[in-house]
Amino acid sequence: MNKDNLFSQIFGKVAKLNFFKPLQELINSFYVKLFKIDMSEFKPASEYKNLNELFTRELLKPREFDEADEIFISPVDGTCLSFGTTKELEAFSIKGMNYGVKELLGQGELDGEFDFANIYLSPKDYHHYHAPCDITIKKAVYIPGKLYSVAVKWLGKIDSLYTKNERVALLCEMKNSKKLWLVFVGALNVGKMKFCFDERIQTNAMANFTQIYEYENLHIKKGERLGNFELGSTIVILSEKDAIEYNLFENKELKFAETIGIIK
Repeated sequence: MNKDNLFSQIFGKVAKLNFFKPLQELINSFYVKLFKIDMSEFKPASEYKNLNELFTRELLKPREFDEADEIFISPVDGTCLSFGTTKELEAFSIKGMNYGVKELLGQGELDGEFDFANIYLSPKDYHHYHAPCDITIKKAVYIPGKLYSVAVKWLGKIDSLYTKNERVALLCEMKNSKKLWLVFVGALNVGKMKFCFDERIQTNAMANFTQIYEYENLHIKKGERLGNFELGSTIVILSEKDAIEYNLFENKELKFAETIGIIK
């Protein structure tokens, strides 16, 4: 295990400690002020028993979204760092820094090109992820790796960072039978990535081999919760070329449930 993975495991354990209530309230208040978190959709910071509860806070009421089949919504709160179409199965995390789609997905056989969007979740963001459209989940692939920070300054320093970090790739099928991949990339201080449809998927757990989980008839409706990060990280969305027409721009701030594209 490298030092980043070890530090993330230790941080994850500390974040779950319940400190003396007045001290915990001070810690929570400091965290909210430090990262300028908008708590208007959540319980007051003082009501969370530990930092992990604050990190994984849930919305007090569901957000509304356009329910039309062709509308593709953001699965998370975050920032769109980049989007576009792969070239020779290469995408980019930020301008000038590429990564291979085959390596990202842990899959050797892929044909054609893909549209992609990379969404970064900072420590201030709501950390749950949801289905961006009606999907059928076919497979989940857990790929062990390092836990480098995925902040922009690190993306510019480490070549193909997304393919080096621990990640979980979900192979999904949309209503139009087109393939969609949702790739959840681990990062420094991310205690775990959790998936509510399958508790077997364990991340940041000292695993050193790829694990594959296959599903039958696992249908998830648009907007339904898929799981959550414990702190912040990145989601990469990959789809068959021209399956989704995105309405995005670099550094666009996103909210879960807002429309970010049209399914063709």
